[in-house]
Amino acid sequence: MADNNENTAAPAAAGEGATDPAQAPAFGIAGQYVRDLSFENPNAPASLVPGTTNPASNVNINVQVKKQADDAYAVEIGLNVKTERDGKVLYAVELVYGGLFRTRNIPENQLGALLMVEAPRLIFPFARQVLAQTIQGGGFPPLMLEPVDFLALYRRNLAAAADKANPDGTAAGEAKPTVN
Repeated sequence: MADNNENTAAPAAAGEGATDPAQAPAFGIAGQYVRDLSFENPNAPASLVPGTTNPASNVNINVQVKKQADDAYAVEIGLNVKTERDGKVLYAVELVYGGLFRTRNIPENQLGALLMVEAPRLIFPFARQVLAQTIQGGGFPPLMLEPVDFLALYRRNLAAAADKANPDGTAAGEAKPTVN
């Protein structure tokens, strides 16, 4: 016969390892949106006829952060795709997909990475889906984008900002991302 062991320890007294939930760091998404979406198929319907060579796509991704209030930030991923075959544009897509994020009690030195890495990582799958559906709706196979390493993108942008701030190559303190 198994014993039913219940935790009978008394709850911790106030101040003994208990933290005030109002002071705990918090990060969450309040909403998602499409701010801008443009699809161009300049050579339709000829662009839909299969060609002798495979099309090539050029994809550019950027992340922007805009402060909305003391605890709210809009994080937007810009995706620009241009697909060509034999020197002719098949289609061009521009998408700005965003999320509104709420923060509370996040240390300033962690806020940039949180907004430039974790926030876009959370909304990217939704942006990728909008992009794929838009391209498919234009008569083309959906573009299957690989996951993006937003941490590497963030680090590259920090290094570029540090190089720009110190063109003579001198050492500098930690660069901060621009949060508007």
